[in-house]
Amino acid sequence: MALKMHSSLAVHVGEWIRTELLEPHNIRVNDVAEHFGVSRQAISALLNGRASLSADMAIRFEKAFGVRAETLMRMQSTFDLAQAREHEAELKVRLFFTPAPQAAGYQVA
Repeated sequence: MALKMHSSLAVHVGEWIRTELLEPHNIRVNDVAEHFGVSRQAISALLNGRASLSADMAIRFEKAFGVRAETLMRMQSTFDLAQAREHEAELKVRLFFTPAPQAAGYQVA
């Protein structure tokens, strides 16, 4: 059985980066943008939750702050899925086919 996480526990990775990496060290958005060679708008959109973290940007943060890119990408994916789950009832999709008992992990005699 899979554990379900309440969507309120999913934090946008940009917010986490801002509060856990940048603010404690008084690092400004302009400084990060210049250091990474990207626009201030791109960093600002990420940190304020208006943009998703790309793999490329995750690697930049890994190189600059030592936080694994895979960890940051999992945080983004978890947030995205939590957001989608809030609206899953609106998705009108039926089961494509009923899985065979063997596929569901049952022993067939």
